Parts: sequence; structure tokens; C-alpha cells
Amino acid sequence: MAWNTAATGPGRGTDDHQGEAMSDTGMQDGTFVWNELASRDLPAARAFFTGLLGWTYTETDMQEMGRYTMIRQGGREIGGMMQMDGAAWGDLPSHWMSYVAVPDVDAKAGMVEALGGRICVPPTDIPGVGRFTVIQDPSGATLSLITFTAAPPQG
Repeated sequence: MAWNTAATGPGRGTDDHQGEAMSDTGMQDGTFVWNELASRDLPAARAFFTGLLGWTYTETDMQEMGRYTMIRQGGREIGGMMQMDGAAWGDLPSHWMSYVAVPDVDAKAGMVEALGGRICVPPTDIPGVGRFTVIQDPSGATLSLITFTAAPPQG
């Protein structure tokens, strides 16, 4: 996962603000900042979205997390894709995930159960990016929260 945290939002094609704290970039608590596809058949998904939407892609190495596909449209990064390999994915189908910026992912995760939600993935570091958690609201809808703590990796 990689994000450009420029004040105007992620993936705007500028490196002017990369690596600044969320409060320094104009990102607000509760702002949607990234969309990501986890796919059982990444080559098929890439071909589909290229044909449908004209997306192009670049690859980045996320070290122990493996290869990550950056989605590009109009010269800017607009999201990401990853192959769902390994037992960690269980029987989950291919799916899209949205990320919302928060100033302290651990504090927000601590609030989830008291508000009737569930933690699906506990707060976890993303090397070179920050920390994220995956939560479910009381209705079962899933969302990721992210706190940017470092300069995003460059693809």
C-alpha cells in the first residue's frame, strides 16, 4: 500500500507534501484517502479495469508484504491492487477496501467495540507508510482506518 499524502488528497501526482504528518497536509480526520482491490486473479482484474476504465499500473515492492500494484489514471495514483495469495485470506472473495485517515489508528480501534463494531485486523504497521486497522460497523460493513506516520514508499 502506498499513498501520496498531498494536501489536495492522495495520488495527485505531486511529491510536495509526501511524508508530512496528516495534520500538516490538510487531511482531515474521517477523510476517505485510498481504495484498494484485493483480487483472487490480479491479471484478470488488471485487464478488466484497463479495458473498462483505461487504468494503467505500476508495480512497487513492499518488502515482506510482497508486490503491490499502483492504479494510475491521468498521470496520478488513484488506488492499489494486490493478489490474494496464501492462507491468511481464507475463503474471502475478491473485494474492494476503502481507507479513511485518522490521526491515531490505535485510539480509534480502541473505540470500535464500545460503539458496537468489531476489529477484523488489529492495528498493524505498513512499513514506510503508517498504521492501519480493518473494522466492521454494527451492520457488518467493513472499512480500513489509516494513520500516516512516514513518507510513503515510492513506486
